[in-house]
Amino acid sequence: MEEKALEVYDVIRTIRDPEKPNTLEELDVVTEKCVEVQDLGDDEYLIVIKFSPTVPHCSLATLIGLCLQVKLQRCLPFKHKLEIYITEGTHSTEEDINKQINDKERVAAAMENPNLREIVEQCVTESDD
Repeated sequence: MEEKALEVYDVIRTIRDPEKPNTLEELDVVTEKCVEVQDLGDDEYLIVIKFSPTVPHCSLATLIGLCLQVKLQRCLPFKHKLEIYITEGTHSTEEDINKQINDKERVAAAMENPNLREIVEQCVTESDD
């Protein structure tokens, strides 16, 4: 499963932070260790990502979770179920945020908001540098 986990990490490490010019990898929001992949059989995998916001009161943690969701849905070439969580103890409202970013309807609704969608697009689009 390590190969799949690296493939997943490769997709998310280049997502840019909504506030800074850095990637999530550069800010240690995501690391190779934060990705877990389990084989569910029938060529389907469960991907669990635990990311760590840069500060415990990060107001953009939900947005980062949304970026992770969107980028993986678009870029992974295999069937998967996705669970995204904030690393335990790294955010003041982690439970609420975990619920939000794993709720398909809320994610879909968020992506219908043109302002939010634009920010997400800017974060997930690969830069050409």
